[in-house]
Amino acid sequence: MEGHEHHHHFSLCFCDLMRLLWTLVVPCVYLSLVLTLVLLLLLLGARMWLAGRREARRAQNGGPAVAFFHPYCNAGGGGERVLWCALRTLMTRYPSISFVVYTGDQGVTGPQILEGARQRFNITLPRPPTFIFLQNRSLVEASFYPHFTLLGQSVGSMLLGWEALAAFVPDLYVDSMGYAFTLPFFRYLGGCKVASYVHYPTVSTDMLSVIRERNPRFNNADFISGNPVLSAVKVVYYCYFALLYGLVGSCSDVIMVNSTWTLGHILSLWRCPNRTSIVYPPCDVRGFLDHPLEEEEAAKEDKDEGEEGWEELGPELVSEEEGGRERKCHTIVSVGQFRPEKDHRLQIRAFHKLLDGKREGPGGRESLRLVLIGGCRNQEDEERVLMLRGLCQELDVTDRVDFKLNVPFEELKRELVDATIGLHTMWNEHFGIGVVECMAAGTIVLAHKSGGPKLDIVVPYEGGQTGFLADSEDSYAAAMETILALSPSARLEIRHNARSSVERFSDQEFEACFLAAMESLMRQLEL
Repeated sequence: MEGHEHHHHFSLCFCDLMRLLWTLVVPCVYLSLVLTLVLLLLLLGARMWLAGRREARRAQNGGPAVAFFHPYCNAGGGGERVLWCALRTLMTRYPSISFVVYTGDQGVTGPQILEGARQRFNITLPRPPTFIFLQNRSLVEASFYPHFTLLGQSVGSMLLGWEALAAFVPDLYVDSMGYAFTLPFFRYLGGCKVASYVHYPTVSTDMLSVIRERNPRFNNADFISGNPVLSAVKVVYYCYFALLYGLVGSCSDVIMVNSTWTLGHILSLWRCPNRTSIVYPPCDVRGFLDHPLEEEEAAKEDKDEGEEGWEELGPELVSEEEGGRERKCHTIVSVGQFRPEKDHRLQIRAFHKLLDGKREGPGGRESLRLVLIGGCRNQEDEERVLMLRGLCQELDVTDRVDFKLNVPFEELKRELVDATIGLHTMWNEHFGIGVVECMAAGTIVLAHKSGGPKLDIVVPYEGGQTGFLADSEDSYAAAMETILALSPSARLEIRHNARSSVERFSDQEFEACFLAAMESLMRQLEL
């Protein structure tokens, strides 16, 4: 009898629990339906409002508009060169279409931005675009998100994208800087056609392998790489993020990537092979090709003889090959923005190791100089330059290392033409415009053995060597020593091969490929 009462009591408790859960679930279901309906109405209302703004704009201006999303358009990197060349190409081909640039740059005017592009890249547009100055670019700054940086920047880009869309509704939206999470906003809310030029995938399988192997890098902190639990959590986080990245990226009607390496990752993530093509970024090789290689050895020798402070070398370093003597000073030049992934620290440490094997005085340590040329996007980059200067002091190479920031194109060209070695150290560089410019200038390239330089640029040309690859401090120092030990005739042969190979990366090739990729979308705007 007692057991029966206990069972009856348990049945009552279970029934009461089910009734309680039901009374909680039903309101939650109704609330979810109501909230979903409200959200759909808000999205529909936003789409109708944006469509009205576009129609009002078209009625006022009388034509379609193409907008490029490039929050850092006043920076001096390769991505900005793509932007200005793309604008120049489309403006020339489609004179009746209006062009807009969304930028987050502050304290600068449109004419000043265009003048900066002319000085840095030797690019002048047929007519000025309209600039939309966004106020919340800090939302996409990495420093704004000390943790979960990828997710934070992606959400921030959505908010910045909404600001851009609300300010101006284009007919065709081009993300030229890799903010894929803005694509659904412009396609589904703005009703725009959408195109993407991808320089570098936001997340890749290479990043996942770094975390799985618990390898500390600039994007994998020591306290995470040293902890198996945190590493496992970050792998899961990256996997889910990669899924989201693939979904938003697939919204693009036309997808352009800058290299074979980027193509492989975008195809595996976005899964849109019929809409994806390689469009190599434009490199101003014509600006360097007017300098004849055959005369460079003698010209550089004459320049060196006229510089004060240089002593005559010993006879053991003099060569009579190619009608000239071996140079007395060798400059090693690096071209790239002062971002952490460019790994300027590796360049300085490898250079220090090279100097350690040299004797003091003329012909030894004093015959070598490292020149770091690059742009600073913000205060964080400027602080990074200060840290690099500190590293030079720590390694006692301050007197042999020069920093040149935001230099105009003519000075960049002069430095490259006068250099012996062009140095590049970024792991998995998506492409490497600086590498191509070095090769066009007649500089012997020493690039990282990964990414675009390995797959697309520093590859044999008609069976001949075009440069050198390395992947560690020791291998970089050894490669620099090898290059410096080459005879002038051997260096000349490599430089000839390299220069001949870079024609496929010219502005003209970019214009043809970019127009071919964009033709279907641009033709729809003209209807």
